[in-house]
Amino acid sequence: MAATTALIPGAAPRRHVAVIPCRWGASRFPGKPLAVLGDKPLLWHVHQRCLEAKRLDGAVVATDDERIEAACRQLGIECIRTGEHLTGTDRVAEVAERLPAEAYINVQGDEPFIEPSAIDAVSETLAVLDFGTAAVNAYAELRDTAAVLDHNVVKVVVGADSRALMFSRQPIPYPRSSWPSFLRQLGLYGFTREALEHFRQLPQGPLERAEGVEMLRFIEHGHRVQMLPVSDNGIAVDTPEDLARAAAMLSHPTTSHPRLPPPMPLG
Repeated sequence: MAATTALIPGAAPRRHVAVIPCRWGASRFPGKPLAVLGDKPLLWHVHQRCLEAKRLDGAVVATDDERIEAACRQLGIECIRTGEHLTGTDRVAEVAERLPAEAYINVQGDEPFIEPSAIDAVSETLAVLDFGTAAVNAYAELRDTAAVLDHNVVKVVVGADSRALMFSRQPIPYPRSSWPSFLRQLGLYGFTREALEHFRQLPQGPLERAEGVEMLRFIEHGHRVQMLPVSDNGIAVDTPEDLARAAAMLSHPTTSHPRLPPPMPLG
């Protein structure tokens, strides 16, 4: 299905809106958005977290799949059918062309435990964004040893000015002489309408293609991505094994995870 940019009839301008990009064909977990967690599809849990945020004028699912669209209708979730896209942010950019708003918050459809307060924090930061900053991206400290080594978990290195220096699926920075703080990039991004228009015009660079991390598109083209620390105690569901872990967390919210080792001595 080709992408369409037709404005949604009767769409009233909104201030900040959450967009949840969902696709069926994830290589590691086909059909993931409709995988059942508890007694509801995974995307329902993400949508609920968005509704619990206090600063949003709604939340919509963006998908190119008729099965996901049909499930949203049954669940009473606002849904926009899009064309096929390289990344979730490209999909959000199409939504921005059709649904008027001041800013858009991309909430990944595989983050069922995303904190509503984190969504609000991104919204607040977007409202006072410095000129020249392309996006706001939430992050949290990683305290799970397995997650640091997991290639499904994207790590980020942040500069003293809160700017993202690099994203990678590898553990970065490398602990050569001391044990660093590892930071997890959350699937929670904020953009102005203009930034999304620009994102769609930028070609994918070699880093984005190699890592499969879409925020690298801005980094490779010299644009600033502001990182925002938030509280996060959940997991992203990338595989069926993650779904099983998420189900355990849903049943036992206080379940703990292996901790990182203490700092290595210098010298």
